[in-house]
Amino acid sequence: MGVADMQNKGNGNGGFSFRSCVFRRKQVDSLLVSRHSGGQTHQLAKILSVVDIIAIGVGATIGAGVYILVGTVAREQTGPALTVSFFIAGIAAALSAFCYAELVCRCPSAGSAYHYTYICIGEGAAWLVGWALILEYTIGGSAIARGLTPNLALFFGGQDNLPSYLARHSIPGLGIVVDPCAAVLILVVTLLLCIGIKESSFAQTVVTTVNVFGMLFIIIAGGYLAFKTEWIGYDLPSGYFPFGVNGMLAGSAVVFFSFIGFDVVASTAEEIFINFPHCALVPNLLRNLVYDLLTCVPDLTSVLCEDVVKNPQRDLPLGIGIALSICCILYMLVSVVIVGLVPYYALDPDTPISSAFASHGMQWAVYVITTGAVTALCASLMGSLLPQPRMFMAMARDGLLPSFFSDISVRTQVPVKSTVTIGILAAALAFFMDVSQLAGMVSVGTLLAFTSVAVSVLILRYVPPNEVPLQPSLQQLIDSPSLQFSSDSPEDAYQNPKGSCSNYDLSQHLLDNIRTSIECTLLQKHMAEDGQNQQKRRKIAAWNIALVCIGVLVLASAASVENIPGILRFTLCTVGGATLLCSLIVLACLAQDNARHSFGHSGGFVCPFVPFLPVACVLVNTYLLVNLGAGTWFRVSIWLLIGALVYLFYGRTHSSLKNAVYVPTACADEIYRTSSDLL
Repeated sequence: MGVADMQNKGNGNGGFSFRSCVFRRKQVDSLLVSRHSGGQTHQLAKILSVVDIIAIGVGATIGAGVYILVGTVAREQTGPALTVSFFIAGIAAALSAFCYAELVCRCPSAGSAYHYTYICIGEGAAWLVGWALILEYTIGGSAIARGLTPNLALFFGGQDNLPSYLARHSIPGLGIVVDPCAAVLILVVTLLLCIGIKESSFAQTVVTTVNVFGMLFIIIAGGYLAFKTEWIGYDLPSGYFPFGVNGMLAGSAVVFFSFIGFDVVASTAEEIFINFPHCALVPNLLRNLVYDLLTCVPDLTSVLCEDVVKNPQRDLPLGIGIALSICCILYMLVSVVIVGLVPYYALDPDTPISSAFASHGMQWAVYVITTGAVTALCASLMGSLLPQPRMFMAMARDGLLPSFFSDISVRTQVPVKSTVTIGILAAALAFFMDVSQLAGMVSVGTLLAFTSVAVSVLILRYVPPNEVPLQPSLQQLIDSPSLQFSSDSPEDAYQNPKGSCSNYDLSQHLLDNIRTSIECTLLQKHMAEDGQNQQKRRKIAAWNIALVCIGVLVLASAASVENIPGILRFTLCTVGGATLLCSLIVLACLAQDNARHSFGHSGGFVCPFVPFLPVACVLVNTYLLVNLGAGTWFRVSIWLLIGALVYLFYGRTHSSLKNAVYVPTACADEIYRTSSDLL
């Protein structure tokens, strides 16, 4: 395959089919790629610290649901074993957190799961994940804002005492209940997000701190009361597991959704502060100057590597891990106290915590608890509105959405246009619609993202992309003499990695020194055999990753779908389980691809227990997806169908990869270096 064939692979000359569009993959962002793609014009402010990241993660995760969820789940499914259910759900969430932590280190970008899916799986899957996340953030933010109104009304003595311009009103003849307070809250948060990421993260830290102190009050005061009453909630004849182990596991599936939100941290990957550990007194102006030099002149990185540390690879995994740990510990301690204060069957399903304190003569505690619930909702609202503009920005950068959404304010260094557009849309939904009926749809985006991230880790380890697209401005460089050796065939270039363009001079020197044709022939034969074995291993790995996904889907569906004959259920579970187990064993026995070490940004967190941990993550999330219900999936399918049409008629034809030329990874590095020398 020559240069012309490589170009046809990327453009419309026979290669621009729907299938090629769906599976085309982008390159991991880097200094070199950003420079040649115009990335310097779209820079977010890099000012977030570890504390900011943790506050964003905790605030987006801990919502007001925990103030209600403990009563409902304990009464109907777990009993006193609610704490164990929270622990199991936390472990399940940690599976996804491990996968996120590796990818956020290797591919630090504002696109989060959309970005990782685009790099590892393909453009079609990435679009669906991003489209589903758009639905989640929009409806989630509107539902949270609607839920804030009745909680805020408690401080005014009830909804009847709210100011008329904030109170809910019904439109005669239409049956629509408008909520001005919810719309105003969204617009206020939108304005805060437009001011700057540092200001909004500070506000997030404040409200999250108040929320955490509210939960600590519940834990400490409730624990004191429980010790005084000798933990009467656990002194039951039915024991610790009144609903059995199945009830406890069912409760874990419900409370798992309380851990959704830590993935918001990944959307801030481009806004992590760049630290100068050996230059603590260097002024901010000089810091910015050095960063600009690093961006414009990549060779300076090796000179300043001892003084400049890029923190995303350290801070993002820390932020995800610490935020998830804090949430899990708080959830477990609150559940221990509340179930110990009052027997589970006596908990109020609507206000379990307030009623538990009131039963012990602490009616005033309702104000503290309501304050915690309000701040939890405010933090969740900011957590819902923060990542969506960055998702729009990432998709617009890739050409899948209009470039309008990728514009970043020079003054505030945030995507103001995207933020304002999304804020107005969410405010309109919160004002006119009761989105509580659509609340089940918000989980689809996160669970799809969790699943795609876990599959991306498997692909990264076993079949990482061996070809990358070139920017149109660099495609003429593929005719460079230094690339001719490896451009005859991308497949051959991969099968013969020692003959890649980066080692061309070394190969020529070796051939000049080999005097006998026998030695040369033996060397080429050995290299060809190694390349063929590597290509065979990649095919086996790819097929087994696909079989793992199929086995998981069959097993989860058969175990969850009701009203099917027992024999058919058993057969499907057996087939799905056998397929999953056999494919997992094959992956465990296969050697992981050596190219994974040079994929993306190296030196960060590495997900442990691959392939077992990612496969377990896929299984858990697929099971939860299947159990969301037919009604939810019907509504989600309509949204995904709309997204497919948008991609078919706009994103596919405007993608930045539309006319991209794919070359072996080693050749791409040489091309970028050559173009830098020419510039």
